[in-house]
Amino acid sequence: MFIQPLDLSNLGNTPGSTTGTSASNATDPQASQDRFLKLLVAQLNNQDPLNPMDNAQMTTQMAQINTVSGIQELNATLKGMAAQFSSATALQGTSLIGREALLPGDTLTFKNGQGKAAFSLEGKATDVKVDIMGTNGEVIDTVQLGALGPGLHGFDWDAAGIDPATVKGFKVSAVDGGAAVDSVSLKRLSVDSVSFSGGSIYMLLQDGSTRAYNDVLAYM
Repeated sequence: MFIQPLDLSNLGNTPGSTTGTSASNATDPQASQDRFLKLLVAQLNNQDPLNPMDNAQMTTQMAQINTVSGIQELNATLKGMAAQFSSATALQGTSLIGREALLPGDTLTFKNGQGKAAFSLEGKATDVKVDIMGTNGEVIDTVQLGALGPGLHGFDWDAAGIDPATVKGFKVSAVDGGAAVDSVSLKRLSVDSVSFSGGSIYMLLQDGSTRAYNDVLAYM
């Protein structure tokens, strides 16, 4: 009896069995290689001496097992990387709790008698002030911040005795010498908790809203 050339399409699988050792072998590169070598040796021992396997055919079959093994090893590596990414994402998410998320907006958030917000300056400024605006458009108070460099800046306003409902928001005025410096107003919201869905981080913020990690401009 002579054995026909190897068929690697089901290498590592046992017909009619999908559990136990057979299922394990299907995903184990070493087990697949061992099975291949056993079949190859058996084929060489039982080949037709009048029509032996040529070198090209043997080389093709060895390349096939290398391809199968390589794919299995790659899959195992990718699964490991995915697990590490999930762990890193969870660690990153939990580290955000207690920090402050910056979002576009000119309103203040209040906690323990303090109003807080932030802004970004397009360039350096020799004098920066923040006007706290009332609901009727009046200036309730002014926070003097002096000279600041470009980039993000947070500020706190003493709102003791002030009803937050009477505060509409804030307005930043920045100049460099006599020239105005553009600014972007930002809300500061504490991150109260985090959750994970579909590989993404979602945060429950101080105002009760839920935002995705990528929706936030920056963190303080």
